[in-house]
Formats: sequence, C-alpha cells, structure tokens
Amino acid sequence: MADRTNAQWLADLVADVDVRGMAIEDLRERLQRGIFFYLSRERSDLADLAMEEVQQMAQDFAQDAVLRVLDNLQSFRGDSQFTTWAMKVGVRIAITELRRSHYRDYSLDTLTADGELAAPVSPAMNSSVPDRPEAATEKSDVLEKVDAAFNNDLTDRQRQALQLLMLDGLPLDEVAQRLDTNRNALYKLVHDARRKLRTSLEAQGLSPQYIMRLFESQ
Repeated sequence: MADRTNAQWLADLVADVDVRGMAIEDLRERLQRGIFFYLSRERSDLADLAMEEVQQMAQDFAQDAVLRVLDNLQSFRGDSQFTTWAMKVGVRIAITELRRSHYRDYSLDTLTADGELAAPVSPAMNSSVPDRPEAATEKSDVLEKVDAAFNNDLTDRQRQALQLLMLDGLPLDEVAQRLDTNRNALYKLVHDARRKLRTSLEAQGLSPQYIMRLFESQ
C-alpha cells in the first residue's frame, strides 16, 4: 500500500485508469481496515456479532465511503491528512448505516423507570480526555441530532422548562415561579417535552441510554 502526500492522493484519484485504479484500491483497503477497527473495538453494541459479519460490514461501508470520498474530493481543504479526512467520512457512513439498517436494537424504555428521557444532552457531557477522531465524529454527529430535536421539536416554553430544570438545575418551585405556572402544570409540561424528545430521537435511531454511554466513555 503506497504512502502518498495529500497532493498525490488528489492527483492519483483523478489520474488515468491504471493509476486511479491503484489509488482507489489503496484507499478502499485503508478505509476497510480503519472501519473494521472502529466496529470491532469501539462498538460494544456489535460484540455479539461473528467476526465474519463485522468484516463484511466493514467491507460494505468502505465501498460506500470510497464513493462518497470520490464524490467530494473538491471539499477536501488540506487541513489534515487526506486519509484522516477520508476515515472520518467512512466512520460517518458506518454510524448512519448502522442506525438505518437496525444493527443496533435500541430500547428506549430502559433509560428510566417510566421510560422518559432523563435530560437533553449538552456539550458539558464530553470527557476532558481528547477523543480519537472516530469517537469525536460520532459524538459530534449525535450532539447535532439531539440539539436539533431540542431546538426544533419543542415549544419555547418546553425548552425553557427543560433548560431551567435539567441543565441549570433549578428547583421545581423556582422554575414554576419563573414560568408563572404551578407544579402540576410544570410536571405536564416537562412530561410532554420529554416524550417529544424521546419520539424524535427514536425516529433517528438514537436511544438515550446509548447517548449517555457515548458521552461517559473516555
């Protein structure tokens, strides 16, 4: 497998048939190896799969990633190694396809006793230990989806209630006073907000349990 500079990768991937073919195969092998590492070492939810299944998944995802990389060569800005950038593309594809294909069996009812989402996720949940690129990509992807659900699927009043109660940690009575409501009405407001978030996340293949585990990991 040839070592290439960023410029060589870009040139070889658009060169004549023979050079381009060799570069594509080298890229596919690198991505397959990296994705296999991610699936086998970083994804505890796949631990019950046979190694042959994980290898096949890595091969399929790598093929899709090569096509995505080739389609987006013009977006590579050279801020990192080309192979690092391509690997991030591969991991994003793996994450998306795992959700879409239901490789993971989420159970939204196991997060709390009543099956409610405990709290929105905030960047403060990130570990102080720097993440590997693959883990950082996964966390960023999840945060974007949770933030979108929080900002787009809730009413302004629901967002205020969850912000004050769960992110700011204010007492229930103080939140009720700030929102000019009573405890019973606030309970219903928060319950409805949690249900909306849970439904939105479930539709995207995200379980609150998985989210909490992801941001607790080092």
